Amino acid sequence: MEDSVLSVNTDAATAADQGSATMTGPNDTSSDALLAFIMNSLEEDKAEDIVQIDLRGKSAIGDYMLVCSGRSTRQVVAISEKLQDKIKQDLGRASKLEGKGSGDWVLLDTGDIIVHVFRPEVREFYQIEKMWMGGEEPMPRPTS
Repeated sequence: MEDSVLSVNTDAATAADQGSATMTGPNDTSSDALLAFIMNSLEEDKAEDIVQIDLRGKSAIGDYMLVCSGRSTRQVVAISEKLQDKIKQDLGRASKLEGKGSGDWVLLDTGDIIVHVFRPEVREFYQIEKMWMGGEEPMPRPTS
């Protein structure tokens, strides 16, 4: 599959006009669908105190920011690595992981969504959700 995609010689504008298969695929997951996927993964992996922040119209860094906690450095790293792997395997999207070495605060950037996974003490110290929410109430998590 990879070889055939890499060997396609199509102008991007032509491919977009024709709706070519080279322009569609797993990477085209909407930010709302990606958000639901990530939220589900975080809940499955027992991330705590998940806060969703809508960045649309506020910042160009992404559409959403998620902030959550893991109980230990080991859990923070495990949640982050597993999420990165799921996004790659299930959605075919690359993401960037920062801070894995210390395990106190790991940032996962998918392009549309930024996920911060903290140890509780570190999260309390930085209070990143307060900075981005500016007095707004956290968005309620959808119930299953």
